[in-house]
Amino acid sequence: MRVLHRDPKTGEIKIRVENADDLWHLHNLVREGDLVRASTYRREDVKTDKVRPERGEKVRVTLTIRVEGVEFQAFSDRLRITGVIVEGPQDLGRHHTLNVAVDDVLSIIKTWKAHELQRIEEAVAAAQKPLVSFLSLDDEEALLAHLRQYGVRELATIRAPAHGKMFPSGDASSVFFQEIHAKLRAADLGEALVVVGPGFTRDAFVEYVKARDPPLASKIHMHGTAHAGMQGIQEALRSGVGAKVFGETRVGYETQLVEKLLEAIATDRPCAYGVAEVAEAVDAGAVETLLVSDAVVRDAGIEDLMRAVESARGAVVLVSRHHEAGQKLEGLGGIAALLRFPIR
Repeated sequence: MRVLHRDPKTGEIKIRVENADDLWHLHNLVREGDLVRASTYRREDVKTDKVRPERGEKVRVTLTIRVEGVEFQAFSDRLRITGVIVEGPQDLGRHHTLNVAVDDVLSIIKTWKAHELQRIEEAVAAAQKPLVSFLSLDDEEALLAHLRQYGVRELATIRAPAHGKMFPSGDASSVFFQEIHAKLRAADLGEALVVVGPGFTRDAFVEYVKARDPPLASKIHMHGTAHAGMQGIQEALRSGVGAKVFGETRVGYETQLVEKLLEAIATDRPCAYGVAEVAEAVDAGAVETLLVSDAVVRDAGIEDLMRAVESARGAVVLVSRHHEAGQKLEGLGGIAALLRFPIR
């Protein structure tokens, strides 16, 4: 994310979207009632003598809408912001949807809260960090995925050819590895590739790459897991493996905090979960770190708890529901806290 302009008097912050993670940040920043201004397409009404006007060509216009709804589509790297047009060359009072994608520019005009401004700073800083990729494989299939700030996004699945007369064992492995290698060469892997999975196949593939593609091999970090596929990637994230590789990324950070919370619950250390229990801890000034799922951050009362924790010099961390740790937090009511001291 890049901030192009700030106007403290009007509350306008103009932003350029630089990657898919920025769309997730914007999904959590833009609220109902905010004003959003962007360049978009709107169909012109052509005036004629007919009772109903003819529909004209779509033209590019700059509109400001008052937001009524925000939808993040992780599968398509797109953010949909819907609202009523309050400023523009036409159709004032009508509804319009802004489809925001990577490289788009938009302005958000609102009374900014401290945690929202902090989130923008985090997004700007994160844009400078390298992208990390995962390859999770066994002898049946390989999964290539990107670690995004909002979660793990699957890029491709490569299945091993069936064994039999057509593919003797060695040939089948060679064909499988060739296809995986081709996918990796075509993908944007960023600065590191974490290869996970059980046993022999993982090690054999890394040796295959070392012999044929030293530049790619130099990016590889290996870790053994009991499972392949997405389950293997989540297992690696939970274990904290490769902290030097992805420990500073948002998902790694959120996963470590949620695992710390679950350990505190299991060992009866100071913690709280669920709105009622967390509110009690906030009132007591006991919250050291507040974890809030982005699924509930818009709920009434949650923002008051976040503000109270910040006022008491506690940390507030928004956790994405698009990865396993975020889903675990949702299962605990979407809000939880690590405490400075027990409240009971």
